[in-house]
Amino acid sequence: MAEQHHELAHVFADPSQTVNDARGTAARDLNTPYTFPNYTKAEWTEKANALRQQICVATGLVPTPEPTPLNAQIFGKIEHEDYTVEKVYFEPFPGFFTTGNLYRPKGKTGPFPGIVSPHGHWGRGRLEDIERGSIPARCINFAKQGYVIFAYDMIGYNDSSKQFEHHFGGAKEALWGLSAMGLQLQNGIRAIDFLQGLPDVDKERIGCTGASGGGTQTFILTAVDERIKVSAPVNMISATMQGGCVCENAPNLRLEASNLEIGALMAPRPLLLVSCTGDWTAKTPTVEYPAIRSIYAHFDAEDKVHQVQVDAEHNYNKESREAVYAWFAKWLLGAQDTSAFKEVSYQVESDDDLLVFSDRDLPKHALEQKGILPAWAKRSQETIEKLKPTNAIEHQTFRKEMGSVLQHSLGLHLPNSSEVTLVEPEGAFPTTYHPRYSARHVIIGRQDIGDAIPAVLFRTEPLVGHDPVVIIVHPEGKEKLIDPETGEPALMITDLLSSDRKVLIIDVFGTGEHGEYERSEDTNFFTTYNRTTAALRVQDILTTLLYFSTRGDVSEVSLIGIGEAGLWALLAAGFTNIKNVVADAAQFDSKSGDAFLETLPIPSLRKVGDFRTAGTLVAPRNLIIHNTGNVFNTAWIEEVYQNIGAEQHLLVRKEMMSNDEIAGRIAEL
Repeated sequence: MAEQHHELAHVFADPSQTVNDARGTAARDLNTPYTFPNYTKAEWTEKANALRQQICVATGLVPTPEPTPLNAQIFGKIEHEDYTVEKVYFEPFPGFFTTGNLYRPKGKTGPFPGIVSPHGHWGRGRLEDIERGSIPARCINFAKQGYVIFAYDMIGYNDSSKQFEHHFGGAKEALWGLSAMGLQLQNGIRAIDFLQGLPDVDKERIGCTGASGGGTQTFILTAVDERIKVSAPVNMISATMQGGCVCENAPNLRLEASNLEIGALMAPRPLLLVSCTGDWTAKTPTVEYPAIRSIYAHFDAEDKVHQVQVDAEHNYNKESREAVYAWFAKWLLGAQDTSAFKEVSYQVESDDDLLVFSDRDLPKHALEQKGILPAWAKRSQETIEKLKPTNAIEHQTFRKEMGSVLQHSLGLHLPNSSEVTLVEPEGAFPTTYHPRYSARHVIIGRQDIGDAIPAVLFRTEPLVGHDPVVIIVHPEGKEKLIDPETGEPALMITDLLSSDRKVLIIDVFGTGEHGEYERSEDTNFFTTYNRTTAALRVQDILTTLLYFSTRGDVSEVSLIGIGEAGLWALLAAGFTNIKNVVADAAQFDSKSGDAFLETLPIPSLRKVGDFRTAGTLVAPRNLIIHNTGNVFNTAWIEEVYQNIGAEQHLLVRKEMMSNDEIAGRIAEL
């Protein structure tokens, strides 16, 4: 009987054999070389739209809260012959402050172009003034040339250090889409708002430039905010090193992407790539620049992208600055001859004259670092609550908008059946036949991905037309769905087979016939480049569902998730048109951050509405959620089903339903 048990529970005849799933070993990191694909224009358009959404989800920009007043304060003006310097602070959201200096022309007539100026990891931040890089030098010279420029702190630098450490954030914050990069992106977006609100700034002429980590801020801001009309990221965009700080590596940011694609999102707006011979941008003239230029070619805009390389170490030195002066003068000042835009001598103010809080305290309502996450989470909850559909039309809008957002949080790819293979691998048991059913042993995977999902497909003999398919997922693998005493399929399977349904049981990533993978998911930046195990398990369920639900020879598809797999199933189901979903809530505490960290450490999942969004995407189809106990909150989902008149299609049970009852319910639906 043991031999029969093994035959039904496993794909491979050799008990030691496991699948070779590329996702278990092919982890990317910030130094993994990246080859830029040869995108067609259509491919790039699709990629660009998806990547912008990916960046917005990764950095916590969506769902977007209602904007709050900046409450900008400008003071401490210092006047020079042809420019002025002022201190500034404002609030991107209540209690979080952006701090910096505003440099403006004097003796010229506006309105002037505006420039947002993020700094990089210089020791003195926006105050740094050394030969290798000077923030005051570029600000003063830009002001003299006729720009209004705002230089602001990275979080944890100078004035911002009174509120934050620079290395802010971790796994708990990541669940809410909160990160150092996200906060700095908030700084940049609201800095544009601030400049556009000044009477002497031309709203339609806004540029951005910064080097190193400031270069990362530049191309990230440029990618998501089209108000940036001209951009010059310096010494940063590379096909190798992607950024070595937590403030450059938001979770989920670079799944199937690199800084090359993010930089190319500027197209067709004017973009200058400044590189140097002494860092990771040494190959820009022959690697990164041609790659990005290929995207500009799709827009007949090759004249709007340019590169300059400086023979120096990592920098934003005078030569690099002068290249940017000329580029900005061409596109923001309309200068025909840019050769005159050279750097002139400048005088840097004292630290006290530049630091915003040198002579005053932070506002009393400023959040302490430990208070940022609670405030962010509360604001996020209020935002998602306002999106709850109250009727069928709002439900369709929610599905369209929030479906994409949840998809990017989970890092999901939605293949159709033609992109998925179902094969009998070498070493597999052949199809076995029993008096009441047959069992086919297969591997499911997506073409060109290298993933592998071991599965056993049970069906009655002979086949009856376009049989419905039921997919069952167990958190410990398909072996747990075979009776250990008899070697027969579990009664749930045989009951479903008796109602003329096919039944597929699968091993999702890291379970059953998968090997043991060494994935250090808690290492620095792992989730910036790779999906978590929990997200890959959701993907495997979705891949399997879409293989069957997009075929013409399957009449309907149902999904049953047992134990923790019920949570994965609920997250996957809404991206399909399957008929029935049965999700074991496993008494998961849906209000506990620790529960998410232990079971579902998926970046931004709580920010985008977690199971509330997932359940809303399933509606109005048949959904059973059981084993909720008193901790898995279904109130939102129940309200949505009622609001759209589909309450008869939802069943919620606090207790765990028996397998027999589940099979009976599926047979009735």
